[in-house]
Amino acid sequence: MDQTQKRERNGEPIKLGELNMTPILVAMIVGFIAVALFVIFRKRSSARRDFLLTGISEAGKSSIFMRLLHDKFPETFTSIKENVEDYKLGARLVDIPGHYRVREKCFEQYKKTAKGIIFVLDSVTIQKDIRDVADALYIMLTDSATLPCKFAVLCNKQDLATAKSVQVIKTSLEKEMNIIRDTRSRKLQSVGDDDVNKPIYLGKQGKDFEWSHLQQNIQFYEGSAKDGELSNLTDWMDKVL
Repeated sequence: MDQTQKRERNGEPIKLGELNMTPILVAMIVGFIAVALFVIFRKRSSARRDFLLTGISEAGKSSIFMRLLHDKFPETFTSIKENVEDYKLGARLVDIPGHYRVREKCFEQYKKTAKGIIFVLDSVTIQKDIRDVADALYIMLTDSATLPCKFAVLCNKQDLATAKSVQVIKTSLEKEMNIIRDTRSRKLQSVGDDDVNKPIYLGKQGKDFEWSHLQQNIQFYEGSAKDGELSNLTDWMDKVL
């Protein structure tokens, strides 16, 4: 029995310097590590680290998902739920289904963890789909949760002869976005303003809509999931990371 234990048994006072501090120090270190790990985990779980692949149905989102992650091109790939896989440098790629109900639900789920949003459209059918494409894009851009995000519009299926060029698509969408903005603004005025749920006004008041007027950074790229021509997109993703 050491002197400290003898003095404890005899009821004698023990000086602080005579105490064995090792267990106390170990407990403090373990506690500090536990708290640090908890904080890191919380930050990581709430951090923006996702790339969202979104757009209307049949645009080729899932094909791009497979090409980016597995360098494969599936002839048919219809998603009924989101696909999520690790990309690189801690980022994830989230393939969101195109059906509007599922798309809106998944977008709500992932928008606050989105670092970049990749809006995919079909360059062949864009004239037919212009209203639906512009409307889906408008909803995302006017959501305040997307303000910190980088945006890329990928004009897919450029391998086909009837595909519209990126400049034609960009101009057509700009005109359609202007119409949608005016229509939605009038509807909001007719029902009254709600500052809590009021969407962001896209562009500049009193001026026609232009992509350059947006608060978000948005880029347009041509690409082809079938031919694997996605270098413009992957370069953009690397810059966002």
